[in-house]
Amino acid sequence: MKKLGINTAAGILDIINTILVATSWFVIGFAAIGEAGGAKGATSGAATFYYIFVGVGLILHIIGLLKSRKAGISITGHILGIIGTGIFLLSPALALGTFVLLIIAAVFTLKQSPVASK
Repeated sequence: MKKLGINTAAGILDIINTILVATSWFVIGFAAIGEAGGAKGATSGAATFYYIFVGVGLILHIIGLLKSRKAGISITGHILGIIGTGIFLLSPALALGTFVLLIIAAVFTLKQSPVASK
């Protein structure tokens, strides 16, 4: 079975996004406190940084899902990655669920096991 580079890239980005999502509550929270104290646009700027990284992860998982399906590689990691990144893009308040899902998605995506035949 052939290993796909897009799966490796998506798995590594999941690990990076897991670290970013873990820090997002603190950074966005402190930016909101600073904005309440008079800073302008701090919260939206901080949130945009996280949205970009998580959005790239979503795109990689969608492309990886399509390529893995054609190559006969399990798509479990990509499905979990799509759900995890999707809930973070809905609201950073759901970062805990994203954190857990991205850890599991990284494991399954990097594993690249073949689809079980029936």
